[in-house]
Amino acid sequence: MRIETGFRKTIGHLAPGFAKSGSARPPLRLARIWQGIGWLMVATVVWLSLTPDRFEPPTPLLTWDKAQHALAYGSLMYWFGQAFQPHWRWPAFFLCLGIGLEFLQGVSGHRTFDAADILANSIGVGLGLALVRTPLGRLLSAVDARIGAIRFR
Repeated sequence: MRIETGFRKTIGHLAPGFAKSGSARPPLRLARIWQGIGWLMVATVVWLSLTPDRFEPPTPLLTWDKAQHALAYGSLMYWFGQAFQPHWRWPAFFLCLGIGLEFLQGVSGHRTFDAADILANSIGVGLGLALVRTPLGRLLSAVDARIGAIRFR
């Protein structure tokens, strides 16, 4: 019998799937592809966060800056929650990424630090984490099974 201590014990009741490094979820057939897409998403967020020219979305529905932050970090957490085995490191990574990028914006000279952006990023991570815990959290597995079942000749 293994006794849980420290951080895992603390969050075990809050996010059982993220408290343990292993899970009962079957591995994805195309895991490296899905993970690569996830890292490209992270690179895109980093690039958009640090470039001098602000990206303006083509639709007026996403013109509110805080919604963009929540959507970006929620999408990252949702994707990584499916493409990788569940683990507490992913929410922690995205929270640290959001905080770090915000500080880098503050020292860059062409962007500004905004604590409300950190809050929006954190809300996005929480929403993405919650979404992974719903039936929608199995969407990538379903797509992976369907694509993986195709025999390429």
